[in-house]
Amino acid sequence: MKMSFGKKLFLQVLWCFSFIGLSSQTPTPYTFVVKEAQHTRLCSRKNMLTVNGNFPGPTIRVHRGETIFVNVYNKGNYNITLHWHGVKQQRNPWTDGPAYITQCPIQPGRKFRQKLVFSFEEGTVWWHAHSDWARATVHGAIFVYPTKNSPYPFPQPHAEIPIIFGEWWKTDVNEVFTQSVATGGAPNISDALTINGQPGDLFPCSMTETFKLHVEQGRTYHLRVVNAAMNLILFFSVSQHNLTVVGADGSFTKPLTRDYICISPGQTMDVLLQANQEPNHYYLAARAYSSGVGVAFDNTTTTARIEYSGNYTPSSSLSLPYLPNFNDTTAAFDFITSLRGLPERYPHQVPTNITTQTVTTVSVNTLPCPGGRICQGPNGTIFAASMNNISFDTPNINILEAYYYHVNGIYKTGFPRFPPFIFNFTADFLPLTLNIPKRETRVNVLNYGATVEIVFQGTNVVAGIDHPMHLHGFSFHVVGYGLGNFNQSKDPVTFNLIDPPYLNTVIVPINGWTAVRFVASNPGVWFMHCHLERHQAWGMETVFIVNNGKASNETLPPPPPDMPPC
Repeated sequence: MKMSFGKKLFLQVLWCFSFIGLSSQTPTPYTFVVKEAQHTRLCSRKNMLTVNGNFPGPTIRVHRGETIFVNVYNKGNYNITLHWHGVKQQRNPWTDGPAYITQCPIQPGRKFRQKLVFSFEEGTVWWHAHSDWARATVHGAIFVYPTKNSPYPFPQPHAEIPIIFGEWWKTDVNEVFTQSVATGGAPNISDALTINGQPGDLFPCSMTETFKLHVEQGRTYHLRVVNAAMNLILFFSVSQHNLTVVGADGSFTKPLTRDYICISPGQTMDVLLQANQEPNHYYLAARAYSSGVGVAFDNTTTTARIEYSGNYTPSSSLSLPYLPNFNDTTAAFDFITSLRGLPERYPHQVPTNITTQTVTTVSVNTLPCPGGRICQGPNGTIFAASMNNISFDTPNINILEAYYYHVNGIYKTGFPRFPPFIFNFTADFLPLTLNIPKRETRVNVLNYGATVEIVFQGTNVVAGIDHPMHLHGFSFHVVGYGLGNFNQSKDPVTFNLIDPPYLNTVIVPINGWTAVRFVASNPGVWFMHCHLERHQAWGMETVFIVNNGKASNETLPPPPPDMPPC
């Protein structure tokens, strides 16, 4: 994949010319230094990978439609990539970030100037590492404001506050990941959940550092919520207060007021909190929603404090808010199916003339234990995961460059548009022969402008559980959900084609299905995967290659000159 000097110089010139016209209005670049820093939680101190020494990392603030740059310096001990989750990166997959999909990692001691092309995102999105398990500590929020002098589609809040959920391990998360890979078993669960990096009052050595939100009675606060947890869908709520969702995944929604919210890893939400109760202290709390039978999970509760201003004596003890039980699928399903979009702010109307239809199973699987090893998966196997029975095999050369430079042998086209085996996907007992998937680097090729429908079908192979599916480079209209097996003749009649939410990460309910639609108008290579980190590591992922269109603004430009080498 080496280029001649002349070709590289030509690409550098093209990349530089792409900056012309932006320089006068582009904000000052952000500087992200990835480095080790010491942090103390749960009475113990450890070194961990951070950006600029902070956990969570810095917040990026932009307006809709802006283009910015982030200079990333890797001063850590591991390879790293950064992904700008929810940023569509129109015609710019080169700096999207997933390791060995759109780029090779930034090696220790090297740097990479990443271009972030914002288009129609509004609200809250986020950024995180996209290599191994580094995102456990390397992540932060992105606040995307409407275009200048444009109002929100809701009353202007008094203030905005990030609420970033995470998971904390006392040990090095790299050790958790490498041990899981070595044994083939499930990774060790976290020791605590966190809100803005802090476990909260219920944990030892934590009360004084608990995150506190100071509010004034009668005012409204904009909570910019990010679920950066590695493997946990979460319920969260505030004692004696309702919460109103007005945005999700960088797109504003119709207001939805509830006493609890369900949010998956990868998802973001814009939530209004009205300080309309008696002055006191109140808990904001979160805990897991985990539907898998026999699946270990962190069952702790993390808290922050809402503290009203004024002269009063706060209650000596605070009560936790209502949260559904950890396995309350009805509560989770009711919430996720209640979100509605704002059609007047859609960049594309909901596609109705579908040209490319895909039904893909999402399954937890197993593979035989390699010779000479002791494996800790079910019955001495190793865990795997798949889409349409293909467990994705990540190459050691990135797919985007292989596609752009026509390098053969890195990936295969022809990702199946339909499950290769038809069975009762959600049955309680399934044949063991279904457990073993194929290991392939198989991609899905789309023509530019294709109108795409994907039905994600959950299965009960090995273990049924909810799956948050994320697509890079796009948002999609979530037109339908259901429990049980998708019925092609009956279920599309129930699709919401009027005001579906416009998301980039969607929960596929346990033993159920979710249908999404989008227009393939972003040429390049785009990753799609489960945002439960263990499932992604096991292979529940694929890649979309969107071919160039005919016009110059429908084609993939050349790479930047400082692409990290493999």
